[in-house]
Amino acid sequence: MATLYFITGGARSGKSAYASNWALKLSDKPVYVATARRWDVDFEKRIQRHQKDRGENWTSLEEEKFVSQLDLKKRVIVVDCVTLWLTNFFVDFKNDVEKSLQAFQEEINKLGQMDAIFLIISNELGMGMHAETAVGRKFADLQGWANQYVAQKAEKVILMVSGIPVQIKPKE
Repeated sequence: MATLYFITGGARSGKSAYASNWALKLSDKPVYVATARRWDVDFEKRIQRHQKDRGENWTSLEEEKFVSQLDLKKRVIVVDCVTLWLTNFFVDFKNDVEKSLQAFQEEINKLGQMDAIFLIISNELGMGMHAETAVGRKFADLQGWANQYVAQKAEKVILMVSGIPVQIKPKE
């Protein structure tokens, strides 16, 4: 059975750095799974910056949707991030929230069956501005439900606030 840790927070709250540092404390050879699609040139630059920030001891993998199909047994894995992972399902399922959530939950369940440690990063969209469009509101709902699902399954949940980790599960 896997150990799931969940790191959530706002944009630029320090989630990725925190998860990476945590992974390096757990393993000399952690795995970084990027779920991002290469949408445009700006996003490509962001991906390259993230890759540069990681050292040579990291194994970097890219998987847009089916993370459970990767060979991750007995590894420490940072999955970055749920928001982009959900976006891929949401776009491919033509904005169908139910299908997207179900596919995501199936992936989390499969990860939970692996002999590995997962540090799963996500964004707290519900703490930000209200989406202006109907599709934006649908995605914010999807993100909230997905976060709740991962948090429920996780052994430990950390909320990042301005670079400061706040443990919210288990309660200290």
